[in-house]
Order: sequence, then structure tokens, then C-alpha cells
Amino acid sequence: MVLAEPPGNIESLSRTYRLGAAALVLLAMTVALGIHLGSQTRAQFGRIEGGWSDYAGDVGQKGVWISSLRGYLGYGGIIHNFKNYVLRQDQVYLERTREQIAQFEAVMAVYLAEVESPQERAALEVIRGTISAYAAKLPIAVRAAEEGWAVARTDRLVKVDDSAAVRALEELEAIWRSRRAVSTGRIVTAVGEGERLIWVGFAALAALMLAALVLGLLLALLLRDLRNAVQRLSRELAARRRIEQSEKRLAEAVEQSPATIFITDTDARILYANRRFEALTGWRREAIEGQTPRILQSGDTPPEVYAEIRARLARGESWQGVFRNRRRDGGSYWAETTIVPLRGPDGEVRNFIGIAEDITEKRAAREQVARAQKLEAVGLLAGGIAHDFNNILTTIIGAAHLAGLDAPKASDLSAEIEQIEIAARRGQSLVRGLLTFARREPGRPEPNDLGAVVTEATRLLRASVPPTVTLECDQPAAPVMVMADHTHLHQIVMNLCRNAAEAIGGAPGGIRITTARLEGEVPEGLPERRDGWVELRVADDGPGMTEETRGRLFDPFYTTKPLGKGSGLGLAVVSGLVQEMGGRIAVESRPGEGAEFRLVLPGAPVVATLAEADGDELPRARGRERLVLVDDEPEVAATYRRVLLRLGYRVDAFTSPRIALDHVRADPQRLDLLVTDMVMPGLNGEELAAALRKLRADLPVIFCSGYAPAGITLSEPKPVVLNKPVDPGELARRVRAMLDAAKMVTPA
Repeated sequence: MVLAEPPGNIESLSRTYRLGAAALVLLAMTVALGIHLGSQTRAQFGRIEGGWSDYAGDVGQKGVWISSLRGYLGYGGIIHNFKNYVLRQDQVYLERTREQIAQFEAVMAVYLAEVESPQERAALEVIRGTISAYAAKLPIAVRAAEEGWAVARTDRLVKVDDSAAVRALEELEAIWRSRRAVSTGRIVTAVGEGERLIWVGFAALAALMLAALVLGLLLALLLRDLRNAVQRLSRELAARRRIEQSEKRLAEAVEQSPATIFITDTDARILYANRRFEALTGWRREAIEGQTPRILQSGDTPPEVYAEIRARLARGESWQGVFRNRRRDGGSYWAETTIVPLRGPDGEVRNFIGIAEDITEKRAAREQVARAQKLEAVGLLAGGIAHDFNNILTTIIGAAHLAGLDAPKASDLSAEIEQIEIAARRGQSLVRGLLTFARREPGRPEPNDLGAVVTEATRLLRASVPPTVTLECDQPAAPVMVMADHTHLHQIVMNLCRNAAEAIGGAPGGIRITTARLEGEVPEGLPERRDGWVELRVADDGPGMTEETRGRLFDPFYTTKPLGKGSGLGLAVVSGLVQEMGGRIAVESRPGEGAEFRLVLPGAPVVATLAEADGDELPRARGRERLVLVDDEPEVAATYRRVLLRLGYRVDAFTSPRIALDHVRADPQRLDLLVTDMVMPGLNGEELAAALRKLRADLPVIFCSGYAPAGITLSEPKPVVLNKPVDPGELARRVRAMLDAAKMVTPA
């Protein structure tokens, strides 16, 4: 017999079972939910960790590489330095370009070894190809710098289209940003899912609070900590991203700064130097870390300045000034430097920062401007004194010449007069040198016998050089004709011989002058001419020159002579005149072996020249023609008049051009020739001649001027221009030649 359970017990047991089952189900659900939540939490942490690892690993490393590539393509990089080298031809830019190309290839090799994306690899190959193109063009730029090509030509030959490289770099950055966004999105998504998981956990805990209060409480605490950790990680990630971007911008600005920047500790030991510092000084960062800026001292700055710098920095004050610093290779550069103390949060000075700008080119430009102003002042001074000084020399030379004609031959008086004339002609040569250097006296090229010019110059030099110095002239049998201004040619020979004599000094020595026509030979670098080229050599056996002296030999105002013994203009004038003629000058010299100047001048056809009379006598040809002489300087007019009267001419001399014009108007036909100065008050020489030509269209005219005028517009017959001081014999010969030419055109 089976006893049935009381319905109440069964119901209670059933309820217990149900409660137990419910409790078991609830416990199982709690356990399952706990396991599920734990696994999900672990998965979310794994995704966060994976996303952060990807962000800090592959993406971060590629960001560094891409930043390096942008630096090589951007300002201060390979392309920038390459173009600077083409424009400025500075060796520093060449070395920097080569160094950066090597660094670029190293970064590119590492990048290509790590990249797997075909798109990234293609972009990298485009960039690499562009830099390779620049590297291939580098020898052309080096050759252009060595051979002095024009910048426009060099730029055309080495031009490289780098637009594809720029686009490729932008594509790399776009890919990098895309991957960074994906990596960041993974982190953000994982964090968001974690936050949603927290709310699910809270909801489940609320439903199971009665069955698993303790478990729920612990889980709630755990999830709360997890949420706080995730939020804190999110904030730290955002803050770190902002700091990294700020530091990156700051580092790029410092590294790419055109100024040199270095940081030292309070003991002046260098802790950091930027890229520009390396490029300008030649010192690598690794080599100067721990050293002091003393390695840059050139010795030009007095110790007192460094003491002042230390004192100001010790007081926490900044200092600003200019240094001439020394490079590692021994060269130097000028730097405008500012040194500033860096203070910590507590106000104490922790470091010093030095910022310097390279002002070498600016300083050179300022010196060039000052030098140009100095030359301009010399030109104005030369032009201002030339007229008066040449008038004085004209009077001295004319009076000495006339006195020499009356003095007994081989007498002491004749010798003294000759010395006066020689001194006056040396003054004449000096004035012409100043005028030529200042470009106030343009030349009038015409055929001249170079041998005759050498003979004339050496005749004057023999009386002025020391007796221990011998002059030898090797004259060819035939005339050596040169297309040049006679006065300029005379200056060249005189200056070269005088320079050689001064180099020999009081010691025994010799000067040898040779002239020759370069038959069938075209000098290298000069064009072919129908009349060929002529060579003039002036050699001496003096002390010779160093390489430094040869390098500055033709610089204006450069002289190795003591103060008062030389102006430094002689060889500068020679160089300028030779260049104006279209010729070339070179010098060969070594210390103790003398010097030889070799001049190549344009040749000219052999033509008949005005015969030169003996320098001690006036021409024998005389006349009775009537001449009008006009010069605002009474002494000059009187000197010309005495010379011409001595030859039998009838001379009317005037110091006022207007009075002379009125005099001629009274009877224009009685005038046979006009001799006039060019620069006169009220009416200049050309205006006077033009007015007289209206009265006498065939009137011969001779202009006497302190410096050769340009642009004379008088019609035929062509006037003759004589440079002051005018040699009396030259004046007499020109007067006779023009009078004879006028008679041939219009017979009496």
C-alpha cells in the first residue's frame, strides 16, 4: 500500500523543487552570465590592447618614417639644398645634399623592408625615383659650379619634376592616416562596447540581486573599476595624442629652423644642437655633446665680451651680439647670436639656449656696398680735380718744353728742366690713371704701334727708375700694331714697368719688355679676329709674389707697399683697360723667382701714323695762318700762345668763349683754325665750335680737354681731341696737319 504524499507536502516539495530549480537556473544563469561577462570583458581588453599595440607599433613607426621622408623633401631637405647649391654654388649645400641622400636611402631601405602593401610600395618607389633623379643630376651641378656656368643654364639642365614625389608622399600620409584612423577606431569601438557591456552587467545584476547579492556587489565593483580604467585610458590616450602632436610640431620647427639652435646646461656643456647647427658648423651632434661653445671661438672676440656674457647670464639676463665663429674645417662665418636663460617652474635657471643667424652673406653685401660707395667717391674726386690739375700740368709741361728749347744742350739748366718735365709727365700719368679707374675718360681705339709706345714709355722711365735697374726692350723688325687708345696703351706700359721697378726696389735687377704678333694663333678663350692678336710681356727678376698676393693683385687699393709708397690703383687700372680693349692679362710669379705679366691685345692693320718729332724740338714746319685760342685758364692760354707764336702763327688768345665768338663774328674769313678748351663757364667748347661753324662751315677745330669727351656732334671736317696736359710738340704737329688738310680740301 502506497501512501500518497500529502498534497501540501507535494506542493511544498514541488515549490521547493521549483524554487531549487529556479535557484539552480538562477545560479546557472548567474554563473553563465558571469562567465559571459568575463569573457566579453577579456575580449574587449584584448581588442583595446591590440588596437593600442597597432597604433603605437606599425602605425607609429611608419609615421616616423613618413615624417623623415617629408623632411628630406621639404624645406631644408634634399631638394631645397640641391636648389640652393645650383643657385649659390656653395660647397656646404653640396655636402649637405649628399649626406641627406645617404640618410634618405637608409630610411627608404628600412621602410621598403617592412612594408607589405603594394600601394605603399609603389608610392615609396616614386619618391625614391625622384630623389635618385636629383642624385643623378648632382654631378651636372658640380660641373656647373666648377666651370662657372650661368645659373639659368644649370637650372635648365638639372631641373627635375618632383610633383609626383609630392603626390606620392601625400598618398603615403593618406594611407597612414587611414590606418591610424582604423587603429584609433578599433580602440574607440572597443571602449564603447566595453561601456555598453557595463550597462548590460548592471541590468543583469539588478535582476539577480536577490539571488546573488554578494556576487552582484563584487561584480558591480569590478565593472565600476573597469569603467573608470577605460575612461581614464581614453582620457590619457587623447591627452597623449595632443602632447605627441605638439611635441612633433615643436621638434620639427626646431630641427628645420633656418637658425642654429643649441641648448646647454648651467655649466655651458652642450646638451642639444639642431640640424642647422650641424650643417653650418660642420660638427656632428654626437661629437659636441658635453663640450662647450668654446669649440666655435675664432679668437676675434675679446675676452671681455665673454666675461660680459657670463655675467649677464648669471644675473638671468639675455645677451645679443655678433660673433665670427670657426667651423670644424677651419673656415669661419659671422653669426648674429642671442643667448637666453631657460627657467624651471621654480624660477631657477636650468639651461641656456643659443639662437644664431648666419649673416655672412649680409655682412659681405654691406661691405660690398661700402666699397662701391668708396669707389664712387674716388670717381667723383678724380673728375672734380682732373680739369684744374691738368691745366696746371699743361702750363708746367709747356713752360718746361719751351725753356728746354732755349737752354744750352747738356747743361745743368737743361738737365733740371728735363727733371721738371719728367715729374710733370708722371703727374699726368697719375691723373689719367685715376680718370681711367673712375671710368670718367673713355678710350678712343685706333691703330697704334706698340713698339713706339714702349719706346716712348721707357724713355720716360729711364730717368725715374733707380740706376741699379736696367730696362731691355726687344723690338721686332716690323711694326706691331694694336687697336687701342694711345693714352691707355701708354698707361699700361708705364704702370707695368713702374710696378716692376718698385718690386725690385733698390736691389740690382732688370726689366725686360717684349712685343710680338701672334701669327695664325688664336688665344684660348678669345674670339678669332681678322687682324689677329698681339702679345706684350713685361718680366722682372724681383722678389716675386705669393699665391695670396697674386689672387688680389688686380683689386683696387690693394698694395703691398708701405703707406705713402703706392695707391694700389696701378694694376687695377691696367686690368680695367685690358678688359675694355677686349684683351686678357695673366701673371706668373713665385716667391724669389720674379714675375712676368702677359697681355694679349687686339691687333690692328698697319697704317700710316702721324710722324713723331724729336721730343726736344718743335716741328720744323711753320706757318703764318691766323689761329683763335680759347681757354678759361689764363696760364694755359698763355702757354699755348707762346708755343704757337714761336712757330710763326698769328694767335688771338681769349679766356672768355663769348668774347672770342664776338671777335670772330667781326671777320669770320680771317680765322684759319680754332683751338679751344671743352669745359668753360657760360659756353663750352663744343657750343663755341658749333657757333663758329655756322659762320665758317669748313673751320678746323682742335679740342683740348682734361678728360676725353664723348658724343661730339660736330659735322665734317672731324675735329681733333687732345688730352690735357697737351705736349707742345703734339699740339704743333696737330695744328700743322689740320691746316694742311684744310688747304687740300679748299685750295687757295
